[in-house]
Amino acid sequence: MRYLTFALTKGRLADKTLERFEKIGITCEEMKDKSSRKLIFVNEEKKLKFFLAKGPDVPTYVEHGAADIGVSGKDIIMEENRHIYEVLDLGFGKCRMCICGFPEAAELLNHHEMIKVATKYPRIARDYFHNKKFQTVDIIKLNGSIELAPIVGLSDVICDIVETGSTLRENGLSVLEEVCPLSARMVVNQVSMRMEAERIREIINALREVQE
Repeated sequence: MRYLTFALTKGRLADKTLERFEKIGITCEEMKDKSSRKLIFVNEEKKLKFFLAKGPDVPTYVEHGAADIGVSGKDIIMEENRHIYEVLDLGFGKCRMCICGFPEAAELLNHHEMIKVATKYPRIARDYFHNKKFQTVDIIKLNGSIELAPIVGLSDVICDIVETGSTLRENGLSVLEEVCPLSARMVVNQVSMRMEAERIREIINALREVQE
């Protein structure tokens, strides 16, 4: 039996994923050692391998077959747009992708005039404005604190993840429109889905059961 390899998103998402996996009997004791310098963690008994990666890299590892299965946020999956199967909404890491700005900017979203949108997610923003709102936008890609953009006049609005909305409120900004709900999702390599169909489906079904 070959190893099934999992790529997990570093940080809170990996911790939550491993908690969920433990409920269905998938464990990896090596990963609990926070001081470990290892890059690959193995469960020999069940022939499973795990590694941690930055969020945006997880779909890439899965698409190219370096991992059979990955767990990543829906925002990353949408933005990366890789050729992979999204097979399960794990239901944790819930938040929303939203268009935010000063309350008076809401008016700009009701017309088809050009507006400036700052975001870490240019693909998601472009798709939303072009294909759902039919509005022409100038997308400004940022990597840091997106909320700063409308405050300093760089953009009219922002497209960003909103969890509690407290940072927005503290800076006089608000949610103007919701793009989509987000949460952690399980993704599978397309070839692995055929070659290891039985083992992968078993994992998906077991995870579904503990969620319900």
